[in-house]
Amino acid sequence: MALTNRYRTATSAGTLAALVLVLVFGSPWYADWARDETDPNTAGGWFLRLLAWPAWRFDSDDTIQNLIAADLKAILVVVLTWVFLFLLPGSQLARARGTLSQFFAGWSAYVFAGAFAALFATLIGSNPTLLGAFQAAGSGAAYGFFVGWIIGIATLGGRRGR
Repeated sequence: MALTNRYRTATSAGTLAALVLVLVFGSPWYADWARDETDPNTAGGWFLRLLAWPAWRFDSDDTIQNLIAADLKAILVVVLTWVFLFLLPGSQLARARGTLSQFFAGWSAYVFAGAFAALFATLIGSNPTLLGAFQAAGSGAAYGFFVGWIIGIATLGGRRGR
């Protein structure tokens, strides 16, 4: 079992969990299913739609610039999760594995990753505005807040790394 390996680092476990979340729930197939089959006026439907937030796609009726920005957002969520997990001291400096500091460091890393990925991707899209970038960063932070606990759980028990 990869998640219970005593040699894994908190950073690699959290990044792997973020990659799986983005690949599975950001896929065009899941995003289409969530949009068509869930009710946004229920908590479950809202959460299932939220999981598809960093959606990536290959084809769209949208402009190529917006398509690249959307795909870049999904990539940046994973890359920035790794960056913030590496930089946040809770998971890196915790002496005892499995502490709450690791959980909260993983969770907060995903909040930051979602916010910054949305901010950067919005600025790359067509017709970027500062207000649009701020609103997108708020959406990314909300995504990270409600989904980031999964990353927090994945980082539990990871060693500090070198």
